[in-house]
Amino acid sequence: QVQLVESGGGAVQAGGSLRLSCAAPKNSSSRNAMGWFRQAPGKEREGVAMIYSGGITTDYAESVKGRFTISRDDAKKTAYLQMNSLKPEDTAMYYCVQRRKTGTSWSWPGGWDYWGQGTQVTVSV
Repeated sequence: QVQLVESGGGAVQAGGSLRLSCAAPKNSSSRNAMGWFRQAPGKEREGVAMIYSGGITTDYAESVKGRFTISRDDAKKTAYLQMNSLKPEDTAMYYCVQRRKTGTSWSWPGGWDYWGQGTQVTVSV
């Protein structure tokens, strides 16, 4: 079992920035893809961004393209989500995810093997 630990959430005004971090165990594989999902109250879980091993290939939800940047440091076994120009609609619990195999759409929650406990992001007007 891989335990992912998120940090960096908080409250910010619209237009502000936050940087989320996700620490994976030292013995987890650097070949695993990593990503971020979010879930707002009353809404379905939504894929936000993903990054493959090596950090070259990334993908984003349309709603965050140009504002969010995903990255990873495999030496530190850590993934990041830099969130700029935040909007109230970005308010949600954000979850870090990791998976061993590809083959399914990254935006499908069922395609990920491991989930963190989540970190809350609240954006006020």
